[in-house]
Amino acid sequence: MTANPTRPASAALGLFTIGFTRKSAERFFTLLRDNGVKRVVDVRLSNVSQLSGFAKRDDLKWFLGEIAGIGYEHMPDLAPTREILDGYRKNHRDWSLYEKQFLGLMRERRIEEREGLQKSLAGACLLCSEDKPHHCHRRLVADYLGEHWGDINVIHLG
Repeated sequence: MTANPTRPASAALGLFTIGFTRKSAERFFTLLRDNGVKRVVDVRLSNVSQLSGFAKRDDLKWFLGEIAGIGYEHMPDLAPTREILDGYRKNHRDWSLYEKQFLGLMRERRIEEREGLQKSLAGACLLCSEDKPHHCHRRLVADYLGEHWGDINVIHLG
């Protein structure tokens, strides 16, 4: 990976990821607080579902601030489209197809060139619903940015 000219080569961008599924609110907020997360960047397409429990947009924003002094930002341009999500569900969860389509979308959107994104993600945690990063687009976002920006230290909190 090549180093980003706007950041010294020795200064890796610290980026966390987390999913809220299969975590109690206590476990979720403790992981964020204890790892020094500064901001949660919500990369879900829809962040207002009743199924999200404590991770529903307005509740999450309030809990993050009150419990841990952590900021919140929703970045739907780091989420898949409805068509990609629906295709994944209808194609028996073909991960390789989903990954190819999602990474194509990230290239099309040119997220690595988005103004201020590096600053927004420094010390931040990408949030999605999947409990593990292996089959979640938050990992793909982190990997994609690492390929374009160079030195990123990604820590998956679960």
